[in-house]
Amino acid sequence: MIFSKRMGGLTSAIFSELESKKNELFAQGREVINFSIGTPDMPPAPHVIQAIRESAEFPGNYVYAINDRPELIQAVIQWYDRRFQVQLEPEEITSMMGSQDGLAHIALTLADPGDIVMVPDPGYPIFSIGPSLACATLHRIPLFKENNFLMDLDAIDSNIAHKAKMMVVSYPNNPVAVVAPPEFYEKLVWFAKKYDIVVVHDNAYCELTFDGIKGGSFLSIPGAKDVGIEFNSLSKSYNIPGCRISFAMGNKKVIEQLRILKSHMDYGVFLPIQYAAIAALSGPQDCLRQTVQTYERRRDILIDGLQKIGWKVDKPSGTMFVWAPIPKAYSSSVEFTFDLLDKTGVMVVPGSSFGEMGEGYVRIALVQSEEKILRAIELIKESGILG
Repeated sequence: MIFSKRMGGLTSAIFSELESKKNELFAQGREVINFSIGTPDMPPAPHVIQAIRESAEFPGNYVYAINDRPELIQAVIQWYDRRFQVQLEPEEITSMMGSQDGLAHIALTLADPGDIVMVPDPGYPIFSIGPSLACATLHRIPLFKENNFLMDLDAIDSNIAHKAKMMVVSYPNNPVAVVAPPEFYEKLVWFAKKYDIVVVHDNAYCELTFDGIKGGSFLSIPGAKDVGIEFNSLSKSYNIPGCRISFAMGNKKVIEQLRILKSHMDYGVFLPIQYAAIAALSGPQDCLRQTVQTYERRRDILIDGLQKIGWKVDKPSGTMFVWAPIPKAYSSSVEFTFDLLDKTGVMVVPGSSFGEMGEGYVRIALVQSEEKILRAIELIKESGILG
């Protein structure tokens, strides 16, 4: 049986190997503390659960959800106005089955085979996988610590920029866990207009920012709607990752094409999940503040603890991740990841999984309790792996 060549780019050998090693340790009765997968461990707010429960009990909500509920679109409009002072029209919004859904398919509406799509390196894998499935040519933009992991738009070859159709940008950024300032977005809009490039901004972590920093929106910059769209997800901020729902917002023409494409792929977001999103966006926001405070406490406990035992790691300004340089005794993030798992039972993700520029780092997800984090620090200290 011969499969398509594109499947060769979808292998996730490192994650399979990590899972196999984890199971091996479990079989030996070893303790494993898993910081690898970025799935929230906190429950959604009671009013969100109640909205799902009540709407799921109504038989009429099991029909095809071909169109977004008007109440949902209105909730998004009010949310973006309240949160970012961005005014949206109904035709500038469409729901998605999670940002992963949108990022996997958006290049199909914008790029033909061989067209250039610019993506960050390191970057969340779907940023590259989506355009690759559209048979686009990837141009990877390196993110350097010296530049606070911001895209250096001035360093992009003008010949590449003139040929590019689309670029994927994401701040607060997974995996490097930094927030972009407003002036970056201002320059991004200027850059996109100059070279006629469509910007696709993933803003999934806009609410998960720390130390008084407020996450922004690409769409809040004048002219942004002329050149791009933004994805925003409720998965991490409202702790409903299994309720696959997010929103694409911005340029009407791009949203229209994305809506047409999606109409040939699915029949919309399950209505009870739409009602859950309405409850999340329109209801009390105390749950959001509590979530941010929980991640910020976990970040501080982890970073302060690692610093004390000799692992120098910067505190992230946003997301639910820590981007940690590997100890100097190691030259490979994969080697360090497996040594760490074998010697301590602490499970992280090698930075090279996010692109060539991710080498030299590991990503740690803040998805364990404070007690588990303290235990992980103790295990790392006792192992002597830091030298």
